[in-house]
Amino acid sequence: MAVSSGTFSTFLCIKTTSFRNPSTPLSSLRFASHPAAKHCLVRAVTSATESSEPTATNKRVPRGIMKPRPVSPEMQDIVELPEIARTQALKRIWAYIKEHDLQDPQNKREILCDEKLKKIFEGRDRVGFLEIAKLIGPHFL
Repeated sequence: MAVSSGTFSTFLCIKTTSFRNPSTPLSSLRFASHPAAKHCLVRAVTSATESSEPTATNKRVPRGIMKPRPVSPEMQDIVELPEIARTQALKRIWAYIKEHDLQDPQNKREILCDEKLKKIFEGRDRVGFLEIAKLIGPHFL
């Protein structure tokens, strides 16, 4: 049993020395009234309830695919920013594809490239949606 109040959580622990005495019938076994039961309260500090506001000391710095990086001029034509994270670039490319209706109507997993997308996707006319993340890699400097 756990009770949370502020930054502390209280747990009720029941420790028993033996589970069942062979002479004791099953109907009379209850932890609260069992003579071998020992009760104790344990308090633990929980970090989830301390502070949800980010401070200057624990602010996370973006790393990996979340870190903004400079992009090639061809990529800048589509994402409209000189520096962007890979995740945001992928979102903007998808927004560009949907805005210009560049998905194949019969197979929505295929993208029909216009002139701007051909510059990014190695001059290909059609690109599968799973290939996009791989093909934009060389455009991050």
